[in-house]
Amino acid sequence: MAGAVGFIGLGAMGRPMALNLVKHGFPLVVHDIDPVKVEPLRQKGATVADSPERVAASTTRTICIVETTAQAEAVIAGERGIIRSAGPGHIVICMSTIDPLVAKRLGQELAARGIAMLDAPVSGGTERAGTGELSIIGGGATETFEACRDLFKAMGTKIFHVGGLGQGLAMKLVNNMLVQVNLVAVAEALVMGVKAGLDPRTIYEVVRVSTGTSAAFEGRVPKILARDFAPGGTIDIYFKDQELETAFAKQLGVPLLLANVSQQVYQMARAAGLGKQDGPAIIQVLERLAGVEVRG
Repeated sequence: MAGAVGFIGLGAMGRPMALNLVKHGFPLVVHDIDPVKVEPLRQKGATVADSPERVAASTTRTICIVETTAQAEAVIAGERGIIRSAGPGHIVICMSTIDPLVAKRLGQELAARGIAMLDAPVSGGTERAGTGELSIIGGGATETFEACRDLFKAMGTKIFHVGGLGQGLAMKLVNNMLVQVNLVAVAEALVMGVKAGLDPRTIYEVVRVSTGTSAAFEGRVPKILARDFAPGGTIDIYFKDQELETAFAKQLGVPLLLANVSQQVYQMARAAGLGKQDGPAIIQVLERLAGVEVRG
């Protein structure tokens, strides 16, 4: 599909995703509320616009990847949002992790003006965003999804179309819930093992080839052992996603036991001032309670 592509939100995930689009030859029109964040894209030849409205006026497809549901609503349907200038046939691709029901409502507002929408949240963190190896989980009309596959292939290697609008987000919340609950279990197990006198490096080497392993264990434990809590996905974002999960489950009438309990660990970490650190930093809360440190 020819024409310039809009990209709104150039944070830790958005910036490397946009750079991969540039690398694959897509002309971009970009916007971020922080003017510093647009500079790496400007230097690569992207056009900078001062609002989502201006982005949509110059493009045929516009990607939005911001942090919260409220931000996505403002970008898409706000006073200077995409909806103000996008014409019939425009495609809005919301790659933010937001409330699936809000995404459906926004899709209806856009559809009334002849504008199509996809929800296409991503998984893989900042490292895979940089290498272009994200998982992209899409919801929306099949023809709309296929019209954007070229963009998805520039940013990811595992591309899924899972259903109608909002279904991509529902799937992303399922995935995130499993990771977030599992990470609390990983932290608890490490703290218990070290308190029992086990060497933390040995715990890692044994568990990663045994039945207790998981992606959360294999990916996060090396960072914990190195005390590397530089943000990839912050505790604040993990907590925000858990709020989405538990609220969505309530609307569906589904009980969530472990998700609700584990969320309190993330809240404790935020209260301890760890909100801007990487998700595995929650272990520091449990370490303080147990009087040990997991390092090795």
